[in-house]
Amino acid sequence: MKFDLHTHHVRCGHADGDIEEYVLAAIDAGLGAIGISDHSPYFGSPDDQPQPGIAMARSDFANYVEEVLRLKQKYEGRIEVLLGIESDFFPEYAEVYREAYAPVPFDYIIGSVHLSGGVSIFNRNRWKDLNEEQHLAHKLEYYDLIKQSARSRMFDVLGHIDAMKGYYPAFSDIPAHSAIDETLQVIAEEQIAIEINTSGKTKTVGGWYPSDEILERALHYGVAVTFGSDSHVPSRVGDDWELVRERLKEIGFKDWIYFRKRQRVVVAL
Repeated sequence: MKFDLHTHHVRCGHADGDIEEYVLAAIDAGLGAIGISDHSPYFGSPDDQPQPGIAMARSDFANYVEEVLRLKQKYEGRIEVLLGIESDFFPEYAEVYREAYAPVPFDYIIGSVHLSGGVSIFNRNRWKDLNEEQHLAHKLEYYDLIKQSARSRMFDVLGHIDAMKGYYPAFSDIPAHSAIDETLQVIAEEQIAIEINTSGKTKTVGGWYPSDEILERALHYGVAVTFGSDSHVPSRVGDDWELVRERLKEIGFKDWIYFRKRQRVVVAL
């Protein structure tokens, strides 16, 4: 069965199409389940929308949940619509986010690190004029945040765990194998999945997140995997699903998972 757990829509301010367009695109693509996971509001601020063009407004959060639940009922029998969210991870606001999510009947929550050291992981300029030691420090800080996000137990899936390479491909060459291994071990211990996210193909790096090398290490440590296109346009729903499935089989994975009511659903590769 085909599924895609990572999709966005107009509410976040940087994606095209409403939620129903993504559901219909998933049906056309032959998916059995489609996860809706737009960027959550920034709950670390009392302002309604302190990050316009990045995340949905706090005042729109209930509308988002209601719309997904309505579409879940509308398309029952044609496709399984899953209520998700992509949540930023900020250690200082973890409890605030946890409380905001507690009453919501999510099927799953994706936890993603988008800021490290207060700077976007996709900001090319963060790497300018840094020496080798500083490059390593940036990478170690990034993986420490991912490790903390796993230990928070707030999430079912961790999003794009090497996305810092998106606009800086040399990120992958910064030697930090022990930090990555330790992070994967923690993810496995906390029983959280990582996604194979195909949106990297739309960035400078031109490939998926994470790299095959990280996926091989993830398999070694027993980390479960799932699929997310991270589509910001309906036409990318399920993008490269078959190619990812074949790659995972080549690496040695036997199955992958999606979520229903915060419980794993195992799908054989």
